[in-house]
Amino acid sequence: ADSISRWAEALREISSRLEELPGEEGFPPYLATLLGGFYERSGRVNCLGEGNRKGSITIVSAVSPPGGDFSEPVTQASLRFAGAFWALDPDLANRRHFPSVNWQSSFSLYFDGLAAWLEENVAPELPLVRGRLLRLLQKEAELKEVVQIIGMEALQETDRLAFETAIIATEVFLKQSVYNESDAFNTYNKQFWMLKVIFAFWDSADAALKKGVFLEKILASELRKNIMSMKDIASVGFEKRAASLIKDITTGFDASGVVTTEE
Repeated sequence: ADSISRWAEALREISSRLEELPGEEGFPPYLATLLGGFYERSGRVNCLGEGNRKGSITIVSAVSPPGGDFSEPVTQASLRFAGAFWALDPDLANRRHFPSVNWQSSFSLYFDGLAAWLEENVAPELPLVRGRLLRLLQKEAELKEVVQIIGMEALQETDRLAFETAIIATEVFLKQSVYNESDAFNTYNKQFWMLKVIFAFWDSADAALKKGVFLEKILASELRKNIMSMKDIASVGFEKRAASLIKDITTGFDASGVVTTEE
């Protein structure tokens, strides 16, 4: 449905012409009720006609708040009924990060319902890996505020490693290129193994830090370069390549430094 905002503006204009009592920002007081009636048409249904057929209706709508203000009435009323929300971020678009979905503001209420299916059809660990990614991205947001005030040099090496790992996850996992045939579409299985590789690097690098390996040496290693390029590997056969990468990572760190590997 495109666009809910234009429909709401037309509703405000009609309400004004009818001289109805205005609500917040001039919208009629029944705006949320009408929006709720629209969104609640979605869901699972028993189909009419012969046979015991079941179907579903999914509504995907676009809301364009003026000035990107998510506190305005149309956005807030839509959020009240939405099961998932993708917040487009102009700052990400300006940095050429696509899809430009802000992972801090966006949410989905459907994951718990899908978790059992994902565990059975993709990997039993997937919900745990997803949760770890969300915590890493949250930690990155907190560290970014510190970095903007006192600089990267003031962070402890473990925090710097977490920050750099979040950058890897952002560039390799969250960022996609429609012009790259291997990256434009990724299966659930590839997504899972990409995260497994990223966290294998984080865990092994953290262990190496505790043994005295310099962070700069870890970040300059061939291992990191191989991880950054894994998005170019096709989904078919990716699990085998990812397992090989994880093996290189877990054996590629020792107390004296980082052992480089060749593709």
